Amino acid sequence: MKMYLNHCGIVCALGDNHHDIKQHLLHEASTGVLPTDAWSPGRVLPLGEVSSPLPDVSHLPISMHSRNNQLALAALAQIRTAVDNVVARFGADRVGIVIGTSTSGIANTETALREYSEQGHLPASFHYAQQEMSSPAEMLAFELGISGPAYVHSSACSSSAKAMASAARLIKMGLCDAVLTGGVDTLCAFTVAGFSALESVSAERCNPLSANRNGINIGEGAAFFLMTAEPVDRGANIMLCGWGESSDGHHISAPDPAGGGARLAIAQALQRAGIAASDIDYINLHGTATLQNDAMEARVIHDLFGDTVPVSSTKPFTGHTLGAAAAIEAALCWLAMQDDNAQGCLPPHLWDGIADAQLPVLCLATSSKPLGRPLRWALSNSFAFGGSNATLILGRAV
Repeated sequence: MKMYLNHCGIVCALGDNHHDIKQHLLHEASTGVLPTDAWSPGRVLPLGEVSSPLPDVSHLPISMHSRNNQLALAALAQIRTAVDNVVARFGADRVGIVIGTSTSGIANTETALREYSEQGHLPASFHYAQQEMSSPAEMLAFELGISGPAYVHSSACSSSAKAMASAARLIKMGLCDAVLTGGVDTLCAFTVAGFSALESVSAERCNPLSANRNGINIGEGAAFFLMTAEPVDRGANIMLCGWGESSDGHHISAPDPAGGGARLAIAQALQRAGIAASDIDYINLHGTATLQNDAMEARVIHDLFGDTVPVSSTKPFTGHTLGAAAAIEAALCWLAMQDDNAQGCLPPHLWDGIADAQLPVLCLATSSKPLGRPLRWALSNSFAFGGSNATLILGRAV
């Protein structure tokens, strides 16, 4: 069963509206990954920070006050009218919410604990529930007056891909007529320090597939889709056509070098979409620019798709948005599949051009080589800690 992704709201380091994000991404007008020490005092790192103003949350209970929920509201605002319309059409109990996140409101806890350390008390603005993983779904249900299923997936970098797969299952099972789904994650000192402790953070813009790659850039953002089994608007033509999920359990943080779980997730997604590997027009790589992930993914992609399908990692543009990454990267594919991209411009692969001789050659997308036709099929990979793998396939109706 194909699921229509009727509307998309996205805010990330590239911008807070469709036009700016597409301009920056497809034409390499800018990257959102910029140096800052805001989350790593004394150490400047390139991070994908959202710089646009965020919505006020004072109308919400204190337990729902967080920058993470502000980012969620910013993405929701772009599609709020459409969501309100389906709630009115189907009923509040027939609309669900499934979101992926990994940080939730941890940044608020960091601020509160800093005040506790300095002043001996927690600020009145702090509530423990701000950091609960369920917070984004609970906040959105409260904001929208939705009483259908509302929950969060938190499986590191695959979180929002799994959320979108779960949303599709809710509709397929007949439990919902529409689902607001996607992901949101926020920069905080906790994740920057954690990945730094793993020696996985690059001091320069990340360099996926390069011989010089040395780690990730962390980012933040949110992307939401309004998913239904049938289009709710006449112009809706982008669908989630396939998804695959697997767990290889190879290591707590390192991928299976043979890519067994990745292959299984991709195979499941192709099977659900009812298409062959040769039908795929573009692959959005997980592409973290870490030594082990890029090596595994490059081999799997080459084995399954050869060296003719254009591929790229968009993380040098947005940073690695962790629990929101899969949804944001699906949203970038969604934007590239719109009617106004008739020549099929693809998200280009940003790197230093120095190939790793240990990796197979892939067809890296560039802004100077569009497809020459609309993008019909896009595949996006997300491979998380603990061997949680997910693949999404988006299709454009013709």
